[in-house]
Amino acid sequence: MKGIIEAAKAVESKIIENRHALHQIPEIGFDLPATAAYIKEQLREIGIEPKDCGGPVAPEVREKFRSAGFPDMANCTGITATIGQGEPCILLRGDMDALPMKETSGLTFASQNNFAHTCGHDSHAAMLLGAARILKAMESELKGTVKLMFQPGEELGYGSKLMIEAGLMESPKVDAAIAIHVMSDIEAGQVQYIKGITSAAMDTYMLKIKGKGGHSSMPHKAVDPNMIMTQLYTALNLLPGREIDPQETVILTAGKAAGGSAPNIIPDTAELQVGIRSYNKEARAHILQRVPEMIDHYVKAWRGEYDMVKFSTPSTYNDAELCNTLLPFVREAAGADKVVEAAKPLPGSEDFSHVSDLVPGLFLMLGAGKPGAYPMHNPNMVLDESVFATGSAIYANCAAEWLAANAK
Repeated sequence: MKGIIEAAKAVESKIIENRHALHQIPEIGFDLPATAAYIKEQLREIGIEPKDCGGPVAPEVREKFRSAGFPDMANCTGITATIGQGEPCILLRGDMDALPMKETSGLTFASQNNFAHTCGHDSHAAMLLGAARILKAMESELKGTVKLMFQPGEELGYGSKLMIEAGLMESPKVDAAIAIHVMSDIEAGQVQYIKGITSAAMDTYMLKIKGKGGHSSMPHKAVDPNMIMTQLYTALNLLPGREIDPQETVILTAGKAAGGSAPNIIPDTAELQVGIRSYNKEARAHILQRVPEMIDHYVKAWRGEYDMVKFSTPSTYNDAELCNTLLPFVREAAGADKVVEAAKPLPGSEDFSHVSDLVPGLFLMLGAGKPGAYPMHNPNMVLDESVFATGSAIYANCAAEWLAANAK
């Protein structure tokens, strides 16, 4: 292990250099051509041949995101690469997409366009490149394969799903997976984990309710989509409180409810967009059954029609056995006093969940700031770069030791 810590320190300046380069060219969504090209160049510099893992996005998926207001995304520029050979195989995830917002941090290497890596994904990709450098140098010692996953579209909750559909988990078959997320409002160097449910599931329903427009003085000749929308708004907001155990957290928010242009016009259409966050699988399953039922029944009861687009990101799940196996190696890399169990799961969602649904996974939060600092997704967010080498060391140490412990 000492060798891995020293190796991480030796490549620290390169990790930071990679992070600065990526930070200046943020791209959003699935299609990240400049970001992907840079990462491929760095992998080849290390002596690792990258492979595309994504390809053209299916027309129905493109249309789903277009209808939700996102730009058209024709391609998924996911990247994989392997170090070592044979079984078993452990996957290391680094996401690489940004957010559609303007950065105001004042950093000398700030974004050069209208997007921003205020999500920290540039640092995740850089830490994974750092781990790749460490692991490539010790490739002959590895007792299996490390698969690198550079993922687009995490902020859309769908990028890892597209990569999985493109064969991410095969050739070689993945047996376990690790992801690290930096957090600007956690003390620098502290590593947090939680066993079991680690992040909230997020389910979004986007409705276009279709009625029949008309004059407000003759409502009987119209079908009022605003009336349908407001009744549905109220009914859905009542659902968690009436049908979910009060001890389980289910948060339903109708973030958009819109329709009409004037007080004396019954419009043809109205919109309702609902987001639901939950942790408990049974509670989520009930909500996912009931929300579509209520939508269908309320709209049809008042003679309306509707189009619905649904997005789902399940909860990330930390496998207890994998967690127990890897925590000693996390402590070796970060320091035993730095690794603590989080008090509660993340309220946000994380699409590493699509991976942790298929194989045992470990998702860690790496502090890169201090309590009270600008949080993630804030345009002024900054990170303490001294922790990036620790992140690379955690990736490399956990991968090497897990392969050794599970050698075929």
